[in-house]
Order: sequence, then structure tokens, then C-alpha cells
Amino acid sequence: MNRTERLHSLTESLRRAGQRGRTAQQLADEFEVTVRTIKRDLAALEAGGLPVWGRTGPGGGYGLTEISSLPPVNLTAAQALALSAVVAASPQTPFSDSARAAMSKVFDVMDPATRLRAAELSQRVWVNVGATVSRRVLSVLEQAIIDQTTVNLTYLDAKHHETQREVEPMIFALAEDRWRLIAWCRLRDEVRWFNLERIQRATATRTPCAGHHIDEIGTPPDRARPVGM
Repeated sequence: MNRTERLHSLTESLRRAGQRGRTAQQLADEFEVTVRTIKRDLAALEAGGLPVWGRTGPGGGYGLTEISSLPPVNLTAAQALALSAVVAASPQTPFSDSARAAMSKVFDVMDPATRLRAAELSQRVWVNVGATVSRRVLSVLEQAIIDQTTVNLTYLDAKHHETQREVEPMIFALAEDRWRLIAWCRLRDEVRWFNLERIQRATATRTPCAGHHIDEIGTPPDRARPVGM
């Protein structure tokens, strides 16, 4: 989990804790980092405008003021189940960690009776999806898409030869039931489609992308479209 994801997850952990809050040690154990790192993250959240409160001494800890809570969400049990099923069935989808965090945020503010009913119904939907794309690789690519910085890839080509590429990420695309990163390859000096399952390692850089436009990818497949909002 990179720092951006941890900050989002830390916010949700504090939100779920409510007025009782969480201690720095509890948060450090939850995210498998040091107490010092948690305190730095909390300071960063507060500097960014999040209303974090802190209490010292016995019974102390950290939390969020009530003003930061989401209003009640009126989902039906079936709608909540649909969200759970989609997220559970898509572990290889880019930003799936963020989707799980968003789903938890919504569920936290559902009315208790509907949440309980959705939890009961969730036992009637099973998934058996093996995650074959490294979460570490996906996290690097996701952040690079957001920041528009280059990434160094260790990639297996179609003949299983390992190559090193510096690429400028452009979009993620689901094609023929496989997720791909479409990026400008600085080695080949052209747009290339990289199967996420063949990316062995991805290392972030601080080098800005050159600004290649999505139109340079060419004509999309017949039924391809942005996910929309």
C-alpha cells in the first residue's frame, strides 16, 4: 500500500472509529507501519484540512469530528450487495483497493437494518477469482496514471523474453477479458499495449510524462468506452 492509499484508508479507519477514536499504536498495527509514520500521516491529513482531533493520556487517541461524517445513504440491500459483488469479483481491476475503501465508506453510513440484510444476502453470492496481477505493480501504475509520471517496467514479451522499459502511462483498458496498460514506450518510441499480467516489476519515477494525448492511441475497439461517472 503506497502512502496515498494509506492516507485514504487511515481516514476511513478514523471515520469508522467514531468518537471513541483509535490510538496511534492501534493504527500502526492496522497498517503495519511505525507509530512515528502514523503520526506523520495524521499531521499530513490535518494540514490538508481534515478535522482530526487528538487526546493525550489514558483513553486518548485520534479521531475525526462529526462534521466530517457522510450523511446517511439510502441504498437498498440489493444495491449494497451489488456493490460488494462487483468489487469482490474484480480484484485485478485498477483502483480496486480504492473501490473497496469507497464501498466501506458507503456501508458505514447505511442504516443498520439494511446493512445487516445486505450482509446476510452476501452469503448467497460466491466468487472464485484468482488475483494474477501484483497489487504492488498495480499501486505503482495507478499512482503514475494520477500523477502522470513515467514508470520503469520489467516486462515479459509474447515470447517470454524479459525487457526493461520506461513508459508514460496513458490509460488502463480492459480488452478480451484482460487488463492492459496503454502507454508511450520510450524504448520503442511509440504507443504500446502492456498486458498487466506480464509486468514483473514496476518502479515509480519522478519524471513527468511528455504529454502524449489519448488520441494518439488510435481507434479504440468497437465496444470500448470510458467508464464514465
